[in-house]
Amino acid sequence: MKRENRIQQPSFLLALRFLALVLWSFPGARALDNGLAMTPTMGWLHWERFMCNVDCQEEPDSCISEKLFMQMAELMDSDGWKDVGYEYLCIDDCWMAPKRDSKGRLQADPKRFPSGIQGLANYVHSKGLKLGIYADVGNKTCAGFPGSFGYYDIDAKTFADWGVDLLKFDGCHCDSIEHLENGYKHMSLALNRTGRSIVYSCEWPLYMWHFRKPNYTEIRQYCNHWRNFDDIYDSWQSIKNILDWTSSNQKRIVDIAGPGGWNDPDMLVIGNFGLSWDQQVTQMALWAIMAAPLLMSNDLRHISPQAKALLQDKDVIAINQDPLGKQGYRLRKEDNIEVWERPLSDLAWAVAMVNLQEIGGPRFYTISMVSLGQGMACIPDCIITQLLPVKRKLGFYQWTSDLKIQINPTGTVLLRLAAN
Repeated sequence: MKRENRIQQPSFLLALRFLALVLWSFPGARALDNGLAMTPTMGWLHWERFMCNVDCQEEPDSCISEKLFMQMAELMDSDGWKDVGYEYLCIDDCWMAPKRDSKGRLQADPKRFPSGIQGLANYVHSKGLKLGIYADVGNKTCAGFPGSFGYYDIDAKTFADWGVDLLKFDGCHCDSIEHLENGYKHMSLALNRTGRSIVYSCEWPLYMWHFRKPNYTEIRQYCNHWRNFDDIYDSWQSIKNILDWTSSNQKRIVDIAGPGGWNDPDMLVIGNFGLSWDQQVTQMALWAIMAAPLLMSNDLRHISPQAKALLQDKDVIAINQDPLGKQGYRLRKEDNIEVWERPLSDLAWAVAMVNLQEIGGPRFYTISMVSLGQGMACIPDCIITQLLPVKRKLGFYQWTSDLKIQINPTGTVLLRLAAN
């Protein structure tokens, strides 16, 4: 090969790489115009860990009460959670009194929330955090408390007056598809009319799938993130089900996600009881690849140092929060190994390799650099850093190189490929 060709080839390859970034950077469907959730929302949500425990007499440390949320707010402030991006402290179902007040407004259970939601919001804000709350588009919440049907404008104003910063809007007890769709739209518009910045977390497509395929372009115009699939449980089977659903439907949902609107695969259950260490690594890695909201549901008062370090891993959080805002996808599945990838800003890529085999020991998997990132991830070469399960530099790789990785059963190796 002539010398001038050897010089020109890397330039040509770099031009291709730049073109790929330009193509990836084109915005998707129009997002909800409230300026919020430009990266996936991060915070804490009570449901998976604490559910609907309202018995504060017998279980004062785990019932749904202002005491619980104040303790979590204190820890989010003091234990480094806020510093790495976990900003929203979110109440789920079962916070309400059984009936509205005389003016038709929702009210918190007076025994469990003696300061009211406004008092709790003030406390949360004093810690530099934001407060999320829960309501339902239907006649009742999933747990049977008052729903917002017929009260959308009143409830939006009430939440704004209280100083709420996020609304999780569930979809139980709807009597028709029209009720469901119109209710989600109405509440979105009502929240924006309050003038307060309130992230809008929808469960619209989750309930719509029972009747017909959701119109994600429309959903993105009204919601900041949206649940698609079943509630997460503290189990490996639940994690697998969510990943299977996401990969099976990725042609429909991946391209719709981006700044201002995100697919929500549900809460992080890292630090609880049901997942092994490798499975916790898998959830953290894949939620980063999927550009998922990172809403922990665990007990921050009793979390292991290992789980805390994983949840606070700044390199993994940086992938989740990457400003390019492109959701990753499953590239391939072969012999119980899945490869997922996600384009990042600065011409970088994140790659996750998951070992789904549940028998035997660690397995080796070899992949060619040319197969990653639409063939552009390592043009003409790249530096590869392993971020999970432990951080280590793997070094310099060329476009024509192969990469051999060892992966634990039900575990994941998360890599970052960056231009040299």
